[in-house]
Amino acid sequence: MRAPCGVRKAAGAATAPLPQSGPRPVVVRAGAHTVPQRGQIAHTKPSVVVRSSATADTASTSKANGVEQATSPSVYSFGNLNVEEAYDLERNDWKKTSLSVVVVGASGDLAKKKIFPALFALYYEGLLPEEFHVFGFARSKMSDAEFRSMIAGTLTCRVHARENCLEKTEKFLQRCFYSAGQYDEAASFQTLNGRMAEVEAGCGKPRSNRMFFLSIPPNVFIAAAGGAADFCSTKTGWTRVIVEKPFGRDSASSAALGRGLAAHLREDQIYRIDHYLGKELIENLTVLRFSNLVFEPLWCRQYIRNVQITFSENFGTEGRGGYFDTYGILRDVIQNHLLQILALFAMEPPVSLEAEDIRDAKVKVLRSMAPVRLDDTVLGQYRSRAVAGGKTLPGYLDDKTVPPGSLTPTFAACAMYINNPRWDGVPFLLKAGKALHTRRAEIRVQFRHVPGSLYKHKFGPDLDSATNELVIRIQPKEAIYLKINNKVPGLGLQLDTTKLDLQYQSAYKANELPDAYERLLLDVVNGDKRLFIRYDELEAAWELFTPLLHEIETRRVAPELYPYGSRGPVGAHYLAAKHNVRWGDLNDDDEP
Repeated sequence: MRAPCGVRKAAGAATAPLPQSGPRPVVVRAGAHTVPQRGQIAHTKPSVVVRSSATADTASTSKANGVEQATSPSVYSFGNLNVEEAYDLERNDWKKTSLSVVVVGASGDLAKKKIFPALFALYYEGLLPEEFHVFGFARSKMSDAEFRSMIAGTLTCRVHARENCLEKTEKFLQRCFYSAGQYDEAASFQTLNGRMAEVEAGCGKPRSNRMFFLSIPPNVFIAAAGGAADFCSTKTGWTRVIVEKPFGRDSASSAALGRGLAAHLREDQIYRIDHYLGKELIENLTVLRFSNLVFEPLWCRQYIRNVQITFSENFGTEGRGGYFDTYGILRDVIQNHLLQILALFAMEPPVSLEAEDIRDAKVKVLRSMAPVRLDDTVLGQYRSRAVAGGKTLPGYLDDKTVPPGSLTPTFAACAMYINNPRWDGVPFLLKAGKALHTRRAEIRVQFRHVPGSLYKHKFGPDLDSATNELVIRIQPKEAIYLKINNKVPGLGLQLDTTKLDLQYQSAYKANELPDAYERLLLDVVNGDKRLFIRYDELEAAWELFTPLLHEIETRRVAPELYPYGSRGPVGAHYLAAKHNVRWGDLNDDDEP
């Protein structure tokens, strides 16, 4: 019998946590690695610093071990209060505070499809301050009325509380304002600031908090962040800026982006958003692992044979290939979404559920991994496919926005290993692709075979059919199920594999699952950074993929073609076999 997994604390200094904005008392502990402070990227050891409220209207600076750090009147000390009490105080303090949310890039698809509906949902549920306003900012010319008309059609009410939907919708729209301008023009942000100040003054509140969501192309991130920080920062509350991926194309470009943002903002003001971390089943991952004794002892190499993290879409680029071609599936999905899931899944138990403790644990996992190798990677690109009725599903190169002859992969699979005592020798297989046979995202844990099993002969030579699996289906039809071996009812002794199944839609009928952006935007309002990416975490993630990306582009590696609507390139099966793994998501009986 194998012993339960031991929880071993790795030697070495812990990663220094970030200072937090908002109401929390923040302590920066000593550590070997720091994150960027305003105006520089620092890699020195900080002393212990407790931020408190400042009396000046503008940010001041202090020095810790020679590193200049900004302090702000928006950061408050709560003395001996714990974090929960501090949050309660912030909620009670909303009576004295207004909140302005600025969506930079307000006319774009992301804003219309995700951001405005998420803000409305939070407002609808009473999770935002009473004095709450939305400001759209984009290059398009629009009046307030036209802006409200544009977003009105994107707003939907909760199923369980639709009786006052029209009233809530109208009240929300009356809180929406628009300001046109250029993302790199100081005068545009000065005009926006004037508009915000005018609306905030009408609230009659002593403090105003401001939140900016940069829903814009990455080439104008720094300019827009600078405009927001330099011309639109509040003087009486906190200012926070949300940056949507991609965070660069490789280590160098990511570092340049980090330096650019740090020139205008403190790290505690920057919220790097990966919306996948806001999904319900990802939020539940740590709960499943750390609050259930049945799983925690098994979460290690002694019991787990492999882990598969997959993401598949059953549609192609559909006219958006020009944007996708700039990044490809490795940068667009695997290096961020799937790697973040891996880090949450595999991290050691954090010291607490505080944001910095969780992110410290994730960084430690990422730094325990070797960079991905090309011979442990399979690349694919979907081609056209004839279907019934004389129709043809278009290939990637048939998209008119894709450059002719593009070698950008629309499918990738890679094998990664974690070099620590808990996971040594366990392959983590990451797979993502477009135009595949189904839409699905899941974590699949395949456990080892029972040593000396009394029923081994019942399964014949195919022991994989008897493998226990824990499957966490992220989308669609969120579910958690455990595949076990069971006796088929009857007089004989016939074994079968069945599921112990938790279907969210049936188990929680009264609970409508929130969209990922709802959770993440609420976390920004509350100053909770658990689900946001810290600078050193981003740095460690790029170090794992940058050598591979450069090799692919330098050698012009041609992707293997696969038909639209298929299960992907054949090479993915050879990759899995190389690491003694069989893809679990290809079984028809596991279709969502």
